[in-house]
Amino acid sequence: MPAPRARSVWCAAAAVGALLAGCSVSGSAEPTPTTQPETAPPGTTAPAQVQAVVVLDPGHNGGTAGRSAELNRQVPNGRGGTKICNTTGTATNAGYPEHAFNFDVAQRVRELLTASGVQVVLTRPDDAGLGPCVDDRGAAGQRANADAVVSIHADGAAPPSRGFHVAYSDPPLNDVQRGPALELARALRDEMTKAGLPPSNYTGADGLSPRPDLAGLNFAERPAALVECANMRNAAEAAVISTPEGRQRYAAAISAGVLAFLARR
Repeated sequence: MPAPRARSVWCAAAAVGALLAGCSVSGSAEPTPTTQPETAPPGTTAPAQVQAVVVLDPGHNGGTAGRSAELNRQVPNGRGGTKICNTTGTATNAGYPEHAFNFDVAQRVRELLTASGVQVVLTRPDDAGLGPCVDDRGAAGQRANADAVVSIHADGAAPPSRGFHVAYSDPPLNDVQRGPALELARALRDEMTKAGLPPSNYTGADGLSPRPDLAGLNFAERPAALVECANMRNAAEAAVISTPEGRQRYAAAISAGVLAFLARR
């Protein structure tokens, strides 16, 4: 991994507090730096401020109907094997699809991070396409030279199961996965817990889930984690995530986790 580059995360501490307090942050307002920019000595050039870059990967996609052959195409899994390009995702019992939830939450996270001075890149521009495939999503962090990559999902477990979990690639395949990726996963877990979201009672431990099978994490050479926000088949959690207010709650917690991670880098 390249040597850490200089970065300026504007209003990070204030944004974390606002997010956890449920405050609204407008994506249209100009971010205000928490510190004054450095003043260069006469005859020299001031160092440029570099925004942190975050890739958000809304899982799945909305334009998959009738395209099973393309979805089932085999792609590398990052560990010497293959797996299918992607799946359609899950849905609530009332029919609210995971791909729509993922994209909506990602847009909300983008707005909150952008308001804190972070440059955000999405792996898909809308909720009407097919891809990208999981291996392509896994390389998105490298293409954007990202400081962090967060994949956003919801689960489809048995109805009694509830809670979020944050997955990371394990066993690690590089030094980034061995250290910074785990730090990112823990920061996301910590902020989601602080926001009152319960950790999973059916997989992983303490809200963390080490996974060897997720190509989107295996290919990552930037700190990357995948958040399974809730179980869409659990009636209580489905009721929350099916509302704009519920989705904003998850977005605020994820944004706070990203900002907390960036503040430590």
